[in-house]
This record gives sequence, structure tokens and C-alpha cells, in this order.
Amino acid sequence: MTEESRQSAAPVPAWVDAYLERIGAARPAQADAAALRELQFRHLTAVPFENLSIHLGEDIVLDEERLVNKIVKDRRGGFCYELNGAFAAMLCALGFRVTLLQARVFGDGGRLGIPFDHVALRVETDDGTGPWLADVGFGDHALRPLVLDAGTEQDDPCGTFRFREAPQGDLDLLRDGSRQFRLDLRPRVLADFRAGSWYHRTSPDSHFARSPVCSRRTEDGRVTLRGRTLITTERGERDETELDDDAEVFAAYRDHFGLTLTRLPTERPALTT
Repeated sequence: MTEESRQSAAPVPAWVDAYLERIGAARPAQADAAALRELQFRHLTAVPFENLSIHLGEDIVLDEERLVNKIVKDRRGGFCYELNGAFAAMLCALGFRVTLLQARVFGDGGRLGIPFDHVALRVETDDGTGPWLADVGFGDHALRPLVLDAGTEQDDPCGTFRFREAPQGDLDLLRDGSRQFRLDLRPRVLADFRAGSWYHRTSPDSHFARSPVCSRRTEDGRVTLRGRTLITTERGERDETELDDDAEVFAAYRDHFGLTLTRLPTERPALTT
């Protein structure tokens, strides 16, 4: 399968139903905007954003089949390249027309990150709405897909979002007035993101390489395990708990994120690839 659109009449692969079961969603009757909203919400509340593979010494291979298997068979999550790569595969199989886009994330002081810092999805639907920006790999972000249109303010449970024109035909995404990332609208493929993935796995400047983190949207807020600190936010109220015992950490991964680990992620082991 390519990163570009598939024909909606094509047979749906067997793994799609397993993927839908993983995120607690029914197979949509058509590839429309309502279905896209439901699928994004279900994905965000079921599959955690996590960088544990980096801190467990596991390979991260940007291959569609392997990304899907990690989420469906291994019942894991991932970071942006993995989550949006797998989500794109499922959307295409369901008849959505999907294009991968690269983005550079704004950091401290408004400094832009590396090229291919982030992958997001341009999605076209059968009902003629959009096009949409879908994203299940940016952590605390919009719950709903955003209309890919400069200038229009879009209200979401996570804030007010707006695209603003940027140099060279790019778009800056703002959340409550703060710049999130700069989006390049040229089509990409998964292989284009290998260098970005390698950087975030290995560079001391990458926050993904510094400590393990696992985070998931909940009905009323968010739950995050950063190292041994469990952070829960419900209706705007934030609570932090330090987990001193390994058994508590294993239980937090299991109970809050559905992850059954055989060992705990700690400092990043040396990578062999």
C-alpha cells in the first residue's frame, strides 16, 4: 500500500477489524468527516503516546506492517511516526484518501525543530468536506481533525486552533495563539521520516531520548507516566504521584495504558541499528 489514497471499493484487509477493536470503534459505513472524527477520538483515548521503545532498546522501523502490528498485536503505542503511520494505514484501508505531511515543531523561544520533526496526515473524505488535518501522534493536541484552511478559528475541547500562512507556502498551526508546528504541504512517504526518527531516538538534544514517557487522553483529561511520576488531570485539576516501588510502576503501565511490560524502561540502552 502507498501513502496515497486507496480506492474505497477495495476489499478491507482482515487486520483492519482487529485495529478497530483495539481502539474500540465500529467499522464506519462510509469514509466521511463524522467517521474520521470518531476514529481520531477513539485512537487518542485508547492508544498511548509513548517513547518506551527508545528506553527498552527496541528497534523502531518505519514499515507500515510493523507499525500496525505494534499497535494491534503487541497492544502498544508509539510516538508520532509510529502512531500516525499506523493510523494512516487504517484510514487508507477504510477508503479515506491520506497524504503524509512533514512538520517542524516550535520549541523554546519559538525555535523550529529539525525537518521531518513530526508527521501529520492530510485526509480527504467522501462527503466533500475538508481537507482535514488528522493527528494522533502529537500528544496533548486537538481531539478532532482540523479543517486544513488558513485563517479560520476552530474550536476543539483542547482549545482554539488556527492555521496561519507561513513562508514558502507552509502553514503554522496555532493553539490558543501559541504556535505548535509548521506544516509543509508537499506529499511525503514513510521512508522520508527515517532520519527524523533516528534523531529523536539518539540525539541528546531530543526530549524523547531523555526519559521514558507514556501518555493517553481520558474522558475528562489526561493521564501521563513520566519516568516514575504519575500525572493525572481531570476537569482541569492536576495531581502528581511519585511511584517508588517497581510493582507500582508496572501496575500503572497496565492499568492506565493497557501495557503489559516484562521490564521497566529506564536509561536508554545502546542501540545496535
